[in-house]
Amino acid sequence: MQIGIDKMGLFTPNTYLDLVMLANARGVDPDKYTIGIGQDQMAIAPLSQDSVTMAANAALEVLDDDNRDSIGLLILGTESGIDQSKAGALYVQRLLGLKNARAFEIKEACYGATAGLMTAYDFVAAHPEQKALVIGSDIARYGLDTPGEVTQGAGAVAMIVVSAAPRLLALEPATAIHSDDIQDFWRPNYSKEAFARGKYSTEQYIEFFQATWADYRAQTGRTISDFKALTFHLPYTKMGLKALRTILPEATEAEQAYLLDRYQESTLYSRQIGNIYTGALYLGFLSLLEQSTQLAAGDRIGLFSYGSGAISEFFTGILQPGFEKQLAGADHKAMLAARRQLTMAEYENQFQAELPEDGSEYEIDLAMDNAPIILKGVKEHERNYQVRD
Repeated sequence: MQIGIDKMGLFTPNTYLDLVMLANARGVDPDKYTIGIGQDQMAIAPLSQDSVTMAANAALEVLDDDNRDSIGLLILGTESGIDQSKAGALYVQRLLGLKNARAFEIKEACYGATAGLMTAYDFVAAHPEQKALVIGSDIARYGLDTPGEVTQGAGAVAMIVVSAAPRLLALEPATAIHSDDIQDFWRPNYSKEAFARGKYSTEQYIEFFQATWADYRAQTGRTISDFKALTFHLPYTKMGLKALRTILPEATEAEQAYLLDRYQESTLYSRQIGNIYTGALYLGFLSLLEQSTQLAAGDRIGLFSYGSGAISEFFTGILQPGFEKQLAGADHKAMLAARRQLTMAEYENQFQAELPEDGSEYEIDLAMDNAPIILKGVKEHERNYQVRD
């Protein structure tokens, strides 16, 4: 029985900041951001968008009359949770009109959506008549005028995981996992912004990739020549390239050039949206599929997931016949093109805007947010979500 991804949806807020503008405002050479780090724009979430609304908006793109009633599992991977107890997945379930699904939230830094995907794989294997909806949704925040500011972003990627004949990607059973208790990135309960040891985190990311790649090769006997593309968790687009370069010498010159071209295609959405934590790997995978004209059914794709703290997993999938019909590249291109560019003042004001922390009533100005699902405000300690007609 094949189990894999049938459909994928994408959502990002409709406002963004140009990183050349940010560089000029911070007194930094723009090339450091656009070339050195590999980012051009970053999505900025208004108060009316959080991990719940973005998740639900992304999922709207993959739900239809054929799969809605068969969703038996809904998992939200996020490190931008809105409640210490109640899972954001339950809000998402109601907003989407789903019923009677196991719904919960997973937290392990940027690995959360992959943990959800692997859990969904096992669920569908045990319940082949049902489907699972897995979503990675996050707002990456590091603070104004901080070293990590340029790697912020916001968005969500939703995936329908199915049992029989997935139409996009059939997952292969062999995976390689490496985990360890390290302090490369974390966010204590008392902080709205994350703490990161950037150089150390990059070193660990590469070491974890090398460990999982070696394990995978030992398990399967496969080599880099068995892959048509390798995709990576992308907190910024140069991060994955640093890892990829460590194994490129295993390939021929022609294979290296081909893999590098596919890698660049996988970064195009990330360059415009920024870091979306749990969804970042899948944003890169979706970008690859919707930007490349070189891939074909039967191609093997490698995916490297990394969540600080830290856990990594390397796994693979086979593109299915007609996979192109499951993509919505034109819609995603239009969504990105329709966004409004913020001024520096608008960006800083939007970044610093906060919901009340005492649970008092607050109504959000929705004039700038045209998303189908929004957060209207807070009343009596409860978030008030709305599905627009």
